[in-house]
Amino acid sequence: MSEVSATMSLDTRQAFAALLERHRKIVFKVANSYAWQPDDRAELAQEIALQLWRAYPNYDASRRFSTWMYRIALNVAISYVREHSERRANTVALDTDLHDTADPNARDPELAQQLSTLHRVIAALDPLNRALMLLYLDEYSNREIGEVLGLSETNVSTKLSRLKQRIRSELA
Repeated sequence: MSEVSATMSLDTRQAFAALLERHRKIVFKVANSYAWQPDDRAELAQEIALQLWRAYPNYDASRRFSTWMYRIALNVAISYVREHSERRANTVALDTDLHDTADPNARDPELAQQLSTLHRVIAALDPLNRALMLLYLDEYSNREIGEVLGLSETNVSTKLSRLKQRIRSELA
């Protein structure tokens, strides 16, 4: 990281820090969606922040920072999942059907259970579909999702339609 920081001005470093702070929820959202354990999530969030820092000199300020940030974060997360897939294959995920994971203090336990089920379904998606759903739920347009994931707007629309249909049938 010091190689990059040595080439950046103080203003640029401060601008990056401010943007990262303003959009840090994206880093945590992606890390939480792609890493299973707290230590893994922390490691992934740190790796995303590092890769954002390294890529920042090439950031085009005419584009939305959050879209650029999602692109980097999702690419890092998908690479992370590929690298750690063997370890994950030997890990047993929490079976929410066997364990009560809904927040008993929630105002609406039924809604909490539905959200828990939705999170489980999303977590079971492959990395590309998980990224699609994450961006869709964050209300990005199909054009922006396409920019982040390198897909055409039509392809995003088709994939989202199929994905929503699949999730509906899994939740039914």
